[in-house]
Amino acid sequence: MATTPQTPRTHPDFGKSGPADSRPSGRVARWRIGRVVAISLATGFLAAVLLAAAPVIRARESEMTGAVLCGFAVGWAVLAILSVRLTDQPQRWAFVPAVIMGAGGLLLVVFGPAVDGPLSWVWPPALLALAIWMSLRVRRQLHSRSRGWLVHPVLAVLALASIGGGYQTLGAAADARAFPMPGQLVDVGGYRLHLNCTGSGSPTVVLQPGAGEMSSNHGWIAAAVANNTRVCAYDRAGRGWSEPADNAQDATQIAADLHTLLHRANVPGPYVLAGHSFGGLYTLTFAARYPDEVAAMVLIDSTDRAATDTPGVVAAPGSYDVLGRLSALISTSARLGLGRVYAPLEVGSLPARSRDEVRANIASPANLRSTIDEYVQANTSMQEAASLREFGSKPLVVLTAGVGNSSKHQDAQNELAGLSTNSVHQTIDWASHEALVADQAGAAITTQAILDVVASVRSGGPLVH
Repeated sequence: MATTPQTPRTHPDFGKSGPADSRPSGRVARWRIGRVVAISLATGFLAAVLLAAAPVIRARESEMTGAVLCGFAVGWAVLAILSVRLTDQPQRWAFVPAVIMGAGGLLLVVFGPAVDGPLSWVWPPALLALAIWMSLRVRRQLHSRSRGWLVHPVLAVLALASIGGGYQTLGAAADARAFPMPGQLVDVGGYRLHLNCTGSGSPTVVLQPGAGEMSSNHGWIAAAVANNTRVCAYDRAGRGWSEPADNAQDATQIAADLHTLLHRANVPGPYVLAGHSFGGLYTLTFAARYPDEVAAMVLIDSTDRAATDTPGVVAAPGSYDVLGRLSALISTSARLGLGRVYAPLEVGSLPARSRDEVRANIASPANLRSTIDEYVQANTSMQEAASLREFGSKPLVVLTAGVGNSSKHQDAQNELAGLSTNSVHQTIDWASHEALVADQAGAAITTQAILDVVASVRSGGPLVH
């Protein structure tokens, strides 16, 4: 019995073409599909880096994210084009993610923060649906080991990003409902800062939070001081309820913003300034720039100043800001819910509402961006704080945490106390840096120091040692 010859079957594999009879008539496959996939994904990554680094893209989180999406769109488009032209496995489905990512990226680049809100609700489910659809297409049309080695991991990352993005969007909406803003927003020149003043009496105490922190980090202190005098807590740009700023937030800019904020909000001086950690640098800089408006200071384990007041190297307006671009890209991770995972590990023993407000702040992309920028500006801020050479006979209390305190830091704290002839330097042996504001016992010591300088200002007499 005659048998019909069978066409040999070819096992699809990385670097091998599919069956010969699946090749379109007249086309000669010159490239292996696995190579095309690898080149296309690498092209997308490179395009994302180059577009994010392009000077025409401003160093804003939304616009940098848009540039990255446009770069990824280029990679998917390259996959579709090269696979059609050079292989026997055309991947026309890749035009779909190219169009969707390109459109979303262009919206972010052109309109920036104006479309952040609406897109935050749209992109997570859209990206998840796209990842699932792409996975089905890849399974049917891509016959190569590159499917498992390259494409599937990329699709898994897209799916995880969509889930994290949805988690962040829902969490941010819940936070906005749970924690309505106390106080007011005041325009300080292109962006608005949050200010909340409670209590009554004079002089007014102004609280300056530490690095990466917000007004609610002083939950214990603000409530206690308000029983004795007026106290104002505020959020620096990008923190808490304040809007982000595009300008460099070094100590001089922060002091200028605070000065504008207090005057436009009709908060009369002179003020008692209380600054914790990095907030001490901003307090010292404010006192140097506006000496007639500062009646007294409390420095709460202040960050050490630089040894000289020589101005640091600051990027000129309009110059290329590499660190700013990196900061904007890193802060995008908070939109994937990573900050919301980390937030519950922070805060200490603040009052319940203050604790939850601080955790909500930690989870926000704006807070991550402003915190990174704050550390980028640290050297400049330390130098600017050193411009305060003396504080006369005005009341000054320096509080130093004993835990983790080095001899160098102790010497710097002693030097701060020497700024005034009417000063007290107290080292709390059992307290850590953060405990002086976040823990009730430490915050009580800080509160008493603030009330001591308030009493000294009112009486015109020396501090009680």
